[in-house]
Amino acid sequence: MILVTVGTHEQQFDRLVESMDKWAGEHDEEVIIQTGYSKYEPKNCKWQKFYHKSEMIELIANARLVITHGGPSCYIDVLENGKIPIVVPRCHKFGEHVDDHQLEIGRRLKKDRNNIILIEDIDKLGDAIARYDEIIKGMNNTTPDKPDEKFCEELSKIVDRLFE
Repeated sequence: MILVTVGTHEQQFDRLVESMDKWAGEHDEEVIIQTGYSKYEPKNCKWQKFYHKSEMIELIANARLVITHGGPSCYIDVLENGKIPIVVPRCHKFGEHVDDHQLEIGRRLKKDRNNIILIEDIDKLGDAIARYDEIIKGMNNTTPDKPDEKFCEELSKIVDRLFE
């Protein structure tokens, strides 16, 4: 099973939801999508707008792979379950977020930690799914520290560097 989550941000992420719904229609693997505020309603997937946190953790644990938007708390949950997340950042130009900080943070974390598969072009998502097991070989799948003071301090430094 593939789990897709767009988080709880109040803007739509139809681009990811629709892309994965199309993928599901062409492949024989269950896809579950947490659609959030997206307007697109999947036709080939099990979905709902939001799942309770405990349900989401259970879905992550049971998924073969997890595709998430670029919100760090989403992919930390995936990493804590010993999985490498496929991260598709929301983009300002598509009306998915107020700016491109998810992309900028994703690039920095990919470079510094090598523990996410960053998808900057949605057309390459299908290839990343097909090659997932190959891609994750040699990647850093260590469990990150809990989002505590150390994590916040580290994330703050990354964000500050982005604005230099």
